[in-house]
Amino acid sequence: MFKKITSMEHEIFEQSKILEHLISENIQGDDVNITVPENIKNIVIVASGSSYHCARFGADIFGSIANIEARAIYSSEFLLKTVIPHSDLYIFITQSGETSDTNKALIKAQQAGETTLCITNKEDSTIWNAADYKVCCHAGVERSIAATKSMTSQMMCLVLIALKFAKIKGIDITDYLNEIRQVPEYVEKTYGIRPSIKQLGRFVSKFKNVIVCADGVSYALAKEAALKIKETSYLNVTSSILGEFMHGHVAVLNNKAVLIYILVDDLSYIATKNLNKIKDDYNPPICIIGNKNVKIKSTFNVNVDCESKLVKYFCVAVMIQLLALSVAQRLHRNVDKPHGLDKVVK
Repeated sequence: MFKKITSMEHEIFEQSKILEHLISENIQGDDVNITVPENIKNIVIVASGSSYHCARFGADIFGSIANIEARAIYSSEFLLKTVIPHSDLYIFITQSGETSDTNKALIKAQQAGETTLCITNKEDSTIWNAADYKVCCHAGVERSIAATKSMTSQMMCLVLIALKFAKIKGIDITDYLNEIRQVPEYVEKTYGIRPSIKQLGRFVSKFKNVIVCADGVSYALAKEAALKIKETSYLNVTSSILGEFMHGHVAVLNNKAVLIYILVDDLSYIATKNLNKIKDDYNPPICIIGNKNVKIKSTFNVNVDCESKLVKYFCVAVMIQLLALSVAQRLHRNVDKPHGLDKVVK
């Protein structure tokens, strides 16, 4: 008897082709075919949910690729501000283009006379028609509640925008372009380690408390991992920057919990020290998603070998989606329609 393929699973496995299409459509030779304003020195990125995690990722990417200062802010928080944070450009991210608080935030920025750009999966949506500049994810209709293909396509759009800004500033982006072209291939390789991710999912499903930690750019992925597992499995999952976790939050490990550490960059001396202290003081199982490190005694380690950190972010994004899917299926959850959650799929 064949097991029915969920929309979430189907959409996870669409990603390599979607990313390949985005790359081929927007990279022409040594340039990026995206229209953006010039003379941008700082950016504010506004979004909610998984799109906010993309925004966190993008804020770091703009700094590292284009030397542009950027920050991410939740749409709801943006709306509460009496004075909006100053920026040369405001970027608004919404899968459907109809996210209420994100659309209201764009209107607020425009009423203040600011320049806006939207990243959305739906052309001719409310936000698409309102924004000064616009970039489409071309991910197709996403029916599962959990954002998967829209998440990675938004990540790719942010990378492409960052590369465009870098090109305008005269920065050589050749190496970055070569790396980005490898993303679909490595996402396919990530699908190949699904059996190992299923084993990890079976293990994680035994715990009611899950902590996901990371450092640097990887923290955006830690937040996304926590959200994915939480909304599909209903488990108590929290995310934290590892160093901050050591300031009191670590006490939660007095209860039975599993710690997942997301590792894309090289493991720093401080992170090694903190993880080993956690092991010595609380002895929780530590599971690493990403680079293997012999300095940490991990219960599980799932990884795809890849020299490019930029490419690795996409691999890890897919790994955490597959993990969330595996945990939820182990717990017999309806991953496409979690109780109490709705989604705009226009």
